[in-house]
Amino acid sequence: MKSEYREEPCRSALNRVGGMGFEWSLNPYMGCAHRCAFCYVRGFERRADRPGDDRYGASIRVKVNVAQVLRAELARASWKREFVAIGAATDPYQPAEARFRLTRACIEELSRARTPFGIVTRGPLIVRDLDVLAAAARRVKVSVSVSVPCVDERVARVTEPGAPPPRARLEAVRRLVAAGIRTQVAMAPILPGISDAPEQLAAAVRAARQAGATGLWAGVVHLKPGTREHFLAAVEREWPDQRPRYERLFEGRAYLSKCGTEPIVDRIG
Repeated sequence: MKSEYREEPCRSALNRVGGMGFEWSLNPYMGCAHRCAFCYVRGFERRADRPGDDRYGASIRVKVNVAQVLRAELARASWKREFVAIGAATDPYQPAEARFRLTRACIEELSRARTPFGIVTRGPLIVRDLDVLAAAARRVKVSVSVSVPCVDERVARVTEPGAPPPRARLEAVRRLVAAGIRTQVAMAPILPGISDAPEQLAAAVRAARQAGATGLWAGVVHLKPGTREHFLAAVEREWPDQRPRYERLFEGRAYLSKCGTEPIVDRIG
């Protein structure tokens, strides 16, 4: 599915967030062409009366003036150079970035303002920006998390239909680390009954180690309304025997309990 790009200016660049482990986020785009079946943003879209179903990712908002707005915000006397997370609600290195180069421009502004930042992405396009990332890392703390939930090609193809394959992301990890960028692998989300078999987890950890990742973190899928319906439809199509399990695991809840997640995460440790 090809995405339509809507070039629209924004009024603000930095977003204050809560309950995420960081206080500021930055998203040069809204909507994501990777169209991951489990993406939690589908739930946000539903609450905002925007489509989170199969139409999600068909229309991408491009914040054409985001770097200029960011520069003005970072220049305020009230700005305390707090950590900024790039890509909390959409992938900053999705295909649109190849054309619009907004993430690159924002990295340059953050570096100029000596503001630490972290990036979460599934996009190997990030290696295009090794020069600005390395320059920024000499001035502030920079970290990158490359999302590789598993290395099973079929699982990736079904659940992350618009994203580059895991092997391409792992090559990006290798190149980032070689350039001196602190880069970890995010094994998230792990999917019970689909990508949590011991051999699948071991293969992903081994691949991250071989790529030279400086760290690894993992998390199990959560399914809020909006995401839940879309993801369960994908499970019904591809792994119908797992549908009853998910109905049971997530009955009346969006997050698994500790007794549901800890055994999975412990297998990685």
